[in-house]
Amino acid sequence: MEKLIDIETENTVLRYLPRNALLSKLADFFSACSDATRAKIICALSLSEMCVSDLSRILNINQTTCSHQLRLLRAADIVQQRREGKVIFYSLKNRKIEEVLMAGVDFLDL
Repeated sequence: MEKLIDIETENTVLRYLPRNALLSKLADFFSACSDATRAKIICALSLSEMCVSDLSRILNINQTTCSHQLRLLRAADIVQQRREGKVIFYSLKNRKIEEVLMAGVDFLDL
């Protein structure tokens, strides 16, 4: 195979290319965000902490679907929960997630 880039460029790429473990986590993160319902939940939670019943009512999805999607988002480390009595409230685990979401919106809203 013919080499078309110079050695300095090749070394720079190899130095900054994320390791496989990080690339796998990155792919999992984007996979978790790739569903429209989950994206909608992330958008809503970027504005306010909410419980399942409020999320499902506002987003017009049934509570079972909402709970399932929240479970997937928790497994992907995107949302967190806190209990207040019998009610569980969900929020984004890290505000950087909101920045990633807005970068995607900016990119698509050309």
